[in-house]
Amino acid sequence: MSLLAHGEPAESSETDSPAVEAEPDVLVDFTAMLQRQRQGGEYGGWFGCDSKMQTTQSDQGYYLEQYVLGVLDFSSQYGIDYSISYTAANVIGRPTKFPAYGDYPETFPMRTYGDWWQRAPSATREIQPQNLPKLETHDYVVVYFEEFVVPTEVAIFETFNPGAVVRIWAYGLTKNWTCLWEATESDLARPPPLDSRRFAPPLKKTTMLTKTLRIDFNHSRLNYYTEIDAIMLCGRTVTKTQNLLAKQQIRQHSRTLVSPPPEVIGSTPGDSGGGSISYKLRTLKFQPNCGEDGATKLHEFINNDLVQFLADNCVDGEEAAPQVCLTDLPFEILLRILSYLDLKSLFRVGHVSRTFYDISTHPLLYAEISLKPYWDVASSELLCTLARRATMLRKLDLSWCGGFGNVSPTEFKKFLTQRGDNLTHLRLNSCKFLNASCIENVGIVCDNLIELSLRNCATEPPLLNFSCLANLKNLERLDLFQTYFETELLLSMLEGNRKLKHLNLAFCGVSVNMDNVAAHLATYNTQLISLDLWKAHFLSSRGLQSLARLHQLEELDLGWCMREASLGDGLFQLLSNCPKLKKLFLSAVRGTTERDLMHIAALGKNLEQLDLMGILNITHERVYDILVNCPKLQLLDLSFCDNIMDRDFDLLAEWSRQFNVDIKSSRRH
Repeated sequence: MSLLAHGEPAESSETDSPAVEAEPDVLVDFTAMLQRQRQGGEYGGWFGCDSKMQTTQSDQGYYLEQYVLGVLDFSSQYGIDYSISYTAANVIGRPTKFPAYGDYPETFPMRTYGDWWQRAPSATREIQPQNLPKLETHDYVVVYFEEFVVPTEVAIFETFNPGAVVRIWAYGLTKNWTCLWEATESDLARPPPLDSRRFAPPLKKTTMLTKTLRIDFNHSRLNYYTEIDAIMLCGRTVTKTQNLLAKQQIRQHSRTLVSPPPEVIGSTPGDSGGGSISYKLRTLKFQPNCGEDGATKLHEFINNDLVQFLADNCVDGEEAAPQVCLTDLPFEILLRILSYLDLKSLFRVGHVSRTFYDISTHPLLYAEISLKPYWDVASSELLCTLARRATMLRKLDLSWCGGFGNVSPTEFKKFLTQRGDNLTHLRLNSCKFLNASCIENVGIVCDNLIELSLRNCATEPPLLNFSCLANLKNLERLDLFQTYFETELLLSMLEGNRKLKHLNLAFCGVSVNMDNVAAHLATYNTQLISLDLWKAHFLSSRGLQSLARLHQLEELDLGWCMREASLGDGLFQLLSNCPKLKKLFLSAVRGTTERDLMHIAALGKNLEQLDLMGILNITHERVYDILVNCPKLQLLDLSFCDNIMDRDFDLLAEWSRQFNVDIKSSRRH
């Protein structure tokens, strides 16, 4: 699992000779780096036989259990930053609810569960999907602890709907990430637990020091939101002697990165000692006895007699068949074959021969680039290499990249200046390297953008310069989830992008008046298909009436943004004028009345997903009306509805089977 950021091999007289004399594009060899990282954990051997120091009882340090000291990063959370309820910060410190099972505001849940968001009208297609691992990551959280330790156990305290953790990463002193544990197919084959648990999977043995962890989550198996109470890191500290040895290892690591070993650069994937000729000779047990002049005679043999030798000694004992080489295929077919490869495999193929290098670096293979699955090795050097190849770049996803300074704002701006003028899709979710100058560059250079995603990119007050984004005039999708910005800028962008079809303003901050936004949408963005206003502010029945003028609307999320306000006739007008609605989320919209529920039953013929979580006035009679009159319904969330009594749960389960609808309720199991 590595990327090799190297460029053009030296000119060769043989068309398909191995590119051993490669001239690197950059100074960092990612394949060599990660291969060495996998050996012994992280440039390891600090305490073992590879180290000169022999460990004794007196210099082993001491065993330490510690809880999270702070949160460095996260991709999403159910709560809002200026609240203590349902936020990532709740994993700090000791467990407060474990071993109790249930929904608690003092824990950390994320924004989604199951695959319902992927089945909604607002769902997006992954850029360069072949890069994705077999079990992809939907969310993550990065936490740090007080002391460096050699990790022996990581315990995650899950108090609601456990089973989402799929990977545990550790960040070492050499500034590399190491995967300590990854879920297997057998792990996924087991049904998710039905109770709280202290999840401590067996970790990869390592000698690295760490105090920073990243936990990856996949929600596809979850029946409802998962909640994390705390994270504990266990391990052994190091003595001053071991700490000194570790620093020496880091200095040695820094030197080796500048000059990667030539055998790694020139080797063929899957062959530890050379190319195909060496492999065939070993298979035939070819061991020439050439005496003193061995080098000259072996050279003559390879040049003059090797072909006949291989023909006379078929490996399988069969008649020699006419040789057909893969490179004999037309260039267009080879290009099509390589288009199915993930990014790291493309880099590896380029080291087989000059022909494969030419094909693997063709600009058509880099029209879409996603470094999101490679967040752990994405760097400024890699961007520099990709800039040489991606001359026809259209779609770029750098989400989750650039943590801990691996991608510099300067290199990102340079990349955009070189390759951003033809970009149509740009995703920069949770990119911590972004600053005001980067956003300004996006607005100036990327004027052909159809999609711009800036999820979770800024804190309040707004620190990024979004004013230049007003230059963008072709947007069809704009995602500002949990990114703070000024109302006037947003209104200007809405006015300038009249083809807008998908808009996400969830968690956008208290400074944005949603009634004004709704009025602008109804005036300038009448082609809107999906709108997410989850936990937005200042939306009243007047704003809801404005949204009713968006006749193409198929998805609307109003969760937590109209908590006590009366809906008036807004919901009736919305349902009457927007007959294409497939997804309607009214989570905790306390002003929803029985009359509103009757309107949903009468007018929601095309509804597929309906969230009524926390609605006060709902009864099982109204639920039945909705199930009977909404034949396309697939999801109905009735969790934490006060009027749904314990005696109703068995009835809901029966209706779920009868109408083939996934009904969520707050029943414990």
